This record gives sequence, structure tokens and C-alpha cells, in this order.
Amino acid sequence: MQKNLADVITLFPKELKWEIWKQQKCDIPFSDSVVEFLNSLSALLLKNKETRHYPDVATFAFFCRKANLLMLKKQYDAETLRLGRGIIFHIAPSNVPVNFAYSLVVGLLSGNINIVRVATQQFPQVDIIVSAIGALSDQYRAVTDRIVLVRYERGSRATATFSALCDVRIIWGGDETIAQIRQSMIPPRAFDMTFADRYSLAVINADALIHELDIRKLSEFFYNDTYLFDQNACTAPHLLVWLGDRANIQVAQEKFWNGVYEVVKEKYTLQPVLAVNKLATFYRQAVAMPVKKEATQDNLIWRVALERLPDNIDEFRCTGGYFAEFIASSLDEIAPIIKNKYQTLAYYGISREELTNFVFRNRLPGLDRLVSIGTTLDFSLTWDGYDLISTLTRKISVQ
Repeated sequence: MQKNLADVITLFPKELKWEIWKQQKCDIPFSDSVVEFLNSLSALLLKNKETRHYPDVATFAFFCRKANLLMLKKQYDAETLRLGRGIIFHIAPSNVPVNFAYSLVVGLLSGNINIVRVATQQFPQVDIIVSAIGALSDQYRAVTDRIVLVRYERGSRATATFSALCDVRIIWGGDETIAQIRQSMIPPRAFDMTFADRYSLAVINADALIHELDIRKLSEFFYNDTYLFDQNACTAPHLLVWLGDRANIQVAQEKFWNGVYEVVKEKYTLQPVLAVNKLATFYRQAVAMPVKKEATQDNLIWRVALERLPDNIDEFRCTGGYFAEFIASSLDEIAPIIKNKYQTLAYYGISREELTNFVFRNRLPGLDRLVSIGTTLDFSLTWDGYDLISTLTRKISVQ
């Protein structure tokens, strides 16, 4: 085993004895020791002055607060006898720095032993969280002994080694990444949980938006959903659908995009390559369907108006602030394009009852999350349609 791990950098712990580590036992979900450890991790991160520079780290810290975890635990209180499944091998994505930490937290809350491969790209957020875990390791040895954090390049034999050990393999990444990792065998009773590349959209009711008094706040919410990770996160909307009276839509669009532009101009730095990508995507899209580029002040926001809503719109995804826009007569007009690739619908000015009826009425094969604009990045224990705690634990029956 050590031979296959020669190119692996162990971020945590500093010294790892694999044979001893493999003897760790599973825990019950939401054990007191895990909740206390995560609460201390939250406090340590929130005290760190560096955290204020990284809102994704602060959001993660708030998720780990004891009050939040105990609230989440109530959903599973009726389950009398569950244990973790064993060793979870987590493969984090390369473009969302804090994702590895959420995946780890789910593994701990479900009572499992965890190997987490973090992104090979260097992120300050990763260093901040790993350092905090290390600072708590002596105090919470019973929990941290079930954590291994590693970094290695894509072609390493370590993936095959860790896959052969695991009871569940969690893969965050694009379709190509998943296919490549699946070439490494897992034990017969093990299974994969895959969080593949997904597509997300936003729906705005213009009749409500024209009365919005705090457009700055809404604009910041939309910025966080999209520009925070350069529209790379699967939760980031790429298609924006407008509902409402046509006259109101025109007013609302101007109000909304002016507000978003002010936030983007203040907070965002556009990389030159993304400007080129936007142009290339638009040309490719223009060949495939009737489109019109709306006039904007510069390259920070690209708005591409659609005459119709094609069922392959998800193939024209671009990053760095590229949005297709469509005016629909109702939510039902969106239904024909929804495939299982669709993950999140972010909404504004639409009631939960309307959204629920929309899903039931159309029996949608996709859309696992319908959340208000500004919360697309908020992590939940139900993700991509999985109940994570239930899936990562064994329910034991006593008859």
C-alpha cells in the first residue's frame, strides 16, 4: 500500500499509520463527539481573521455550529438504530475550494471513517480549514482519528488504492472525471455516489421585482450565486427566465441588471480568457439558434436573449458572467427542457406553492433543488436528490 502512495501528500494528520487507521470503528449519526468537534471547528474558523476574506469559509463555519447541527439531527431522531457504512473515499472537485470540507462533514455526521482527496490546485480556504482541524486534533482525537486529508495528481495510483479500501466512494466532478475514476474497482458491497456536472437556472417574477426596494441586496445575492466561483459551481444559474407582464419585464430587466452590474464592477475581476470564451460561446450559440446579444457596458455581463427555449440550452454553458435570457408565459413553459442534468432552480417572487405544483404537475425528471436567489450555494443534507445521512448509514433491524 505504501508503494502506491509515494506521490500522495498527506495534509492531515501529520503522521499517519494506515494499518492502525483502518481499525477505526464506525459511529452513530450525529454523535455527541462529532457535534462538539464541529462546533469547536466553527468557533475556531470564525475567530480566524483570515476567514473574513473568504465568505465561503465563513458560510461553512456557520453550517458547523452546534445549533444548526442539532436542528438537522431532529430530522433523523426517529431512526433508532443506524451506523456509518465504514470507509468513505471522497474525491472533491477542483473548482469549489470548500466542497471537500462539506463532504467530510457529511461523512463525520453519518458516522463514517473518511479519506478525502482535496483539489490539487492550491486554495487558501483549504489551508485555513485544514489548519483548524489540526489545531483541534489533540482535543478531539476520537473524531479526528477518522479523518485523512490527502492531495495527489490525477494520474496517481492512489485512487485505485483508496477505492479498493472503501465502502462508499463519493465523486464530485464532471462526467469525464467520474468515468475515469470508475475505472478503479471498489469492493463488491461498496457503491458510488456521484455528483456529476449539472445545469442550473433562475426564474424571476418581474411583477414582484419592479416593487423591490432593496435591489442592491438582491443583486448581491445573485452575484454570490453566480460570480463567486466564476459560474463554475453546478448551482450557478446560466439561464434566466422572466415571468410576468411584458411591460413589467422590460422595466424589471433594466432595474435588475443595472443593480447586478454595480456589484460585479465593484467586486469582480474578469480574466481575459473568460472574455474570449464568452465571445466564442456566443458565436457557437448563434449558429445553433436564434439569439441576440443585449447591449451591455462592457464584458463583465453578457446577456443573450433567446427567441425560443431550446432543449439543448444546457450545452451552451459559459462562465464568468454569461447568461441566456428567455421570457416565458408561465413556469410550465420551462418544463419541456428540464432533463435529469438540471440541478437547481433559483427563484424570486414565486411562491413555494406555485413551485411545488409546477414540479408535481409536470413530473420533472430533473431539478433537485428549488431555492430562493442568494441561497444556491447553501449546503444541505439533501443534495442532488440524495438524503446523504440515510444513504451513508446502515439501518439495522432488530426483530
